[in-house]
Amino acid sequence: QVQLVESGGGLVQPGGSLRLSCAASGRSLGNGVIGWFRQAAGKDREFVGSIRWSGGGSFYTNGVKGRFSLSKDYAKNTVHLQMESLKPEDTALYYCAVGFGLIAGRMSREDAYDYWGQGTQVTVSS
Repeated sequence: QVQLVESGGGLVQPGGSLRLSCAASGRSLGNGVIGWFRQAAGKDREFVGSIRWSGGGSFYTNGVKGRFSLSKDYAKNTVHLQMESLKPEDTALYYCAVGFGLIAGRMSREDAYDYWGQGTQVTVSS
């Protein structure tokens, strides 16, 4: 079992920045992949980005490339999602999730992830 807790959401003006965190506890993340998804009101949940806990790079959906970046803090068992140049369309409930044994082609799929956090709200508005 893995427990995930997201934090760092809030209200920010367009063009601003936020850093979300996903703290993991329980089972070792080992060969896990940490993914971030978001769900805007009235829309389906969508993939944002993912990163392998042990080695490997990060992967982002086109709409956030160059603005969002993922990093890992091994000492705190935490993954951060740094979001820059935020836009109103980035407003959503942001979730982190963990999946094990994922191949690259499945990292953007919700059903590839085994454990999910409760989400943190990000609102981009003036």
